[in-house]
Amino acid sequence: MKILITGGAGFVGARLARTLLARGTLAGQPITRIVLSDQFPLGPHLADLAADARVEARTSPLLAQCEALRDEAFDGVFHLASAVSGECEADFDLGMRSNLDSTRALLDALRSRVQAGAAPTRLVFSSSVAVFGPEDAHPMPEVVGDDTLPTPQTSYGIQKFICEQLVADYTRKGFIDGRSARLMTVTVRPGRPNGAASSFFSGIIREPLAGETSVCPVAPETSHPVASPASTVAGLIAVYEASREAYGGRTALNLPGLTITVQQMLDALARVAGPEVRARVSFQHDERIAGIVARWPRASSAARANALGLQADASFDDIIRQYIADHQGHPTALKGMAG
Repeated sequence: MKILITGGAGFVGARLARTLLARGTLAGQPITRIVLSDQFPLGPHLADLAADARVEARTSPLLAQCEALRDEAFDGVFHLASAVSGECEADFDLGMRSNLDSTRALLDALRSRVQAGAAPTRLVFSSSVAVFGPEDAHPMPEVVGDDTLPTPQTSYGIQKFICEQLVADYTRKGFIDGRSARLMTVTVRPGRPNGAASSFFSGIIREPLAGETSVCPVAPETSHPVASPASTVAGLIAVYEASREAYGGRTALNLPGLTITVQQMLDALARVAGPEVRARVSFQHDERIAGIVARWPRASSAARANALGLQADASFDDIIRQYIADHQGHPTALKGMAG
């Protein structure tokens, strides 16, 4: 079985690749090859993936790779590559190119295989909770569900929603076997802050654990659904392995999220790592970030994913403990917990 992971050098993509390699199979088939496509090379922290004989890395923007993909057979695709929310607001053309144009080019490459006589490739598209937003004609409910009307209020959310519809239509036409899963905000992400408006949801945990200060740009009562890296990857795999009937139609589904406030996140940090670690977080309002986050859902439900056996993380304490366990032995990630 040959699998393509776009955005494969990213955090979620790399974790997905490691999980699949450890499993050895997907949908009952042995995995023989995983192609990691990304605009960035596999760094030293991904040396284990680079050393695996089953892994091939391809480094260039996805849009530049799609023409060649017309001549290559894949059994499965996880399409994770994306410009992030803050980047898309700051640079409209970047968002359209990286999110919309690249997705259509990828879908057309897979369509050309079918038109040449191949069977449709199964594809999982990673959409986002950012497809939901407040709209005068359709107010956003307190809890967004699988059947809530998406009315995105950011360019990133619009691009994700358009791509959901493309995946649905290419599936309707028989060009792919597509499924779209709306990811909740994934935390705790390692590394440095990125251009995502949601980056602080990781930063207020990651930096204090590393002994650094962190500034939270939104109010403590800000509520949002989040998910751990492990539960996110488990959700992507479950969506891939679900039958068409179990998945339930062509529209996107929500992956489970733990609804939590920023204050509750920091309370969990104090319980797990100690009050001195929590004390490294301060609040400083950022109108740009707060304005984006204010247009995102406060809570979510995931009935269709629940029917596949998926559940939200039990607690944010567990999410923090997962990050700590993942980084045992790291030279700097947990130095703020020393002593």
